[in-house]
Amino acid sequence: MTRHIAVSIADHVATVVIDRAPHNHVNARLVEALADTFEALDRDDAVRAIVLATEGKVFCGGADLTGDKPLADDSGESETPALYSAAVRLFAANKPVVVAVQGAAVGAGLGLALVGDFRVAAPEARFSANFVTLGFHAGFGITHTLPRVVGQQHAAMMLLTGRRVKAEDALRYGLVDEVAPLVEVRAAAVRLAAEIAANAPLAVEATRATLRADLAQAVRQRTDHERAEQDRLMQTADFREGISAVGERRPGRFVRG
Repeated sequence: MTRHIAVSIADHVATVVIDRAPHNHVNARLVEALADTFEALDRDDAVRAIVLATEGKVFCGGADLTGDKPLADDSGESETPALYSAAVRLFAANKPVVVAVQGAAVGAGLGLALVGDFRVAAPEARFSANFVTLGFHAGFGITHTLPRVVGQQHAAMMLLTGRRVKAEDALRYGLVDEVAPLVEVRAAAVRLAAEIAANAPLAVEATRATLRADLAQAVRQRTDHERAEQDRLMQTADFREGISAVGERRPGRFVRG
């Protein structure tokens, strides 16, 4: 067990649970610890599939962009390079991942949900690529992984409007593979993972590797571009206004500057 991350294993399925209340915000340290966990499970022959879940009402509220220096570590330096490097490691893991989404998956939280091969969601789940409402560029490889899952048009709609997508619409988009009642969502994810784990593990991993092909490398290349755009846009008045507007729960008054 690592701080904020707990792991349990039963019947060849590892359940990895993030508990960073109340919003399960991601930062470089958390994603690095999660990548370490996935890599350790890759080395464990008793594990054939992984369920990724979080505690609380919110699946993941993304990165915490409040404060004077958003996305900075304790020394004030940007932690985005370390965060995205760890994200690439998640996509490079070998074993199938089913994500249980019980609530909002926002920004980088959506990116985290897209690490999975499958997503099981509660009706209360909401999916949002809200970057443009913040005057910001999408990150965590979402500009590659989201179109890959839902298609270019649905991805463009989510990325350019920042709208929240309900679980029923996410199911229609293909972003969600199953909707289960809130109290059953994690158990439903475990059942799907167990169905995968019941098959020949070498064949499952080989087939998955073929399906995902060069996904990790594509995410690495895309996050390099996303980070450059994020660095540029964080210097703008529109980004500062976007952060203020979201914090004050009002529409942004953007000036293209």
